[in-house]
Amino acid sequence: MASALAGLAVVSAAAAGALSYARLATARLSPGIPRLAALLPVLLLLPVLPFAFASIHLRTISAFFLVWLCGFKLLLLAAGHGPLHPALPLARFVACAALPVKVRDEQQQQPSRALPSGFLLSYAAKAALFAALVSARRYRARMPAYAVPVFDGAHVYLMLELFLASAAALARALLGAELEPQFDRPYLASSLGDFWGRRWNLMVPGVLRPCVYRPVRARLGAAAGVLAAFLVSGAMHEVMFYYIALEAGTGKVTAFFALHGACLVAERWWQGRGLWRPPRPVATALTLAFVAGTGSWLFFAPVIRSGLDKAIIAECEGFLALLERAGRNLAAAL
Repeated sequence: MASALAGLAVVSAAAAGALSYARLATARLSPGIPRLAALLPVLLLLPVLPFAFASIHLRTISAFFLVWLCGFKLLLLAAGHGPLHPALPLARFVACAALPVKVRDEQQQQPSRALPSGFLLSYAAKAALFAALVSARRYRARMPAYAVPVFDGAHVYLMLELFLASAAALARALLGAELEPQFDRPYLASSLGDFWGRRWNLMVPGVLRPCVYRPVRARLGAAAGVLAAFLVSGAMHEVMFYYIALEAGTGKVTAFFALHGACLVAERWWQGRGLWRPPRPVATALTLAFVAGTGSWLFFAPVIRSGLDKAIIAECEGFLALLERAGRNLAAAL
């Protein structure tokens, strides 16, 4: 625990310093090659920082925040686009760059450092469900084949939402600003476009659209833009899996996103011609079944085969035990 806290302090300080330099450097340069050259040291430093953590969770989450999201935001900044701007106050610039958050448009928000009504209750329930899933993981091998993708998908969804919500709560406390949601009930998605574009991990499409989709669409059309965005997403997920396993990926994760990109293009073609669509409840069931089934086949398989899922669960159990001990100590003190 002490080493994790020390690593967190070092990484936080290094990231804050690097991003402070990025704001200062870009304020004096025009968008384009000069800005990109000035940001190059930061872009080279960020991928190194997650290796300060021995914990799989901390290493992977910090890589997602700093290497993927922050890296893409800095590339947009170099081009003069995106959520970052040198004119932003330093604290907001660093928080928006380093954390998976996007501040709502000022006309839509009512600045407040308080958490929204029901936030704590909702996430307490999700945390309890996540703890139950972690405890039930030992029975995964005995589950029916159809239940395994649902179980794995729920585990990943709750873990991601809890991590991202924690980061958002920190950013909200620091900035006193209304933030855009990171998930929007993905279990209600009625199509692949709905799932990936409007409901699941919205910070990722938030950077892929301006970085990949729109430039490619402008030159090669919407279908090429979709395929390019999903291929880049697959490649970045391979990078994230490298931080998890510390070894090169198998390419199956990229295949997962390439498949979904191709299916999304086909889905748009079908919808664009006004062809028959199933009722929404049926469409939702089919969408979730496809995501969970292909995820079990291509996305989760490399982690499970390597045994990393056991190490990840062991970390989760250790963290939950730590929280339980802290709660007991607090109750005893009161």
